[in-house]
Amino acid sequence: MFCAIVLIVLCGAVYFYPTANAAAIAIIFIMALAMLIIAYKQSKEPALSFTLTFMHIQFHSSYGGWLARWKNIAEIGPATICYQGWCEPVPWVGVRLKNYDEFLESICPRTASKILLEQRILLILAYKRSDDPPHEIEDMLFDDTHYLTSNGRVLKGLLAMLANRMRYNRELLGYDFFISEDLLDRPTDDFVGLARRYLAAS
Repeated sequence: MFCAIVLIVLCGAVYFYPTANAAAIAIIFIMALAMLIIAYKQSKEPALSFTLTFMHIQFHSSYGGWLARWKNIAEIGPATICYQGWCEPVPWVGVRLKNYDEFLESICPRTASKILLEQRILLILAYKRSDDPPHEIEDMLFDDTHYLTSNGRVLKGLLAMLANRMRYNRELLGYDFFISEDLLDRPTDDFVGLARRYLAAS
């Protein structure tokens, strides 16, 4: 609202004072316009990040989301990275699935891309802490080998890359994908406790 008022005042100033410093007005105009665009984008963000029901957990965002039914979740827990017998907690919640197909078919390529980019740091850290990594890090980060679902559908591109990344995550980290603490409305341990209660009741 404030940015819109600034833009209106600037337009009025240019109209009534044509001799005003054009460069200064242009800079203020660009800044106000940028703030207005940012405010508009933030207003489009969903009010909720997660929905937990007796059937599923669902993530919502402006770029898409994902859904996992409780009956397809094997484990939810705080993520850790281990090295020489010592495990260090990281600000993420790990999710291990029983079957990848349903999860992969519920998300769009844009969501898959965000997961791949945002969660790659965890795989890199786990790789660096591993005494004998099973694969080269480049092979794990960029593996786009086609993924065949149980119903015969072939996933390619970003969805195939996500399926392969989930397999590597499980191998090195024990979970398939992760939820950043930044997305939660409560501490990680509280969220894990709540999710586990839903999981136990399903």
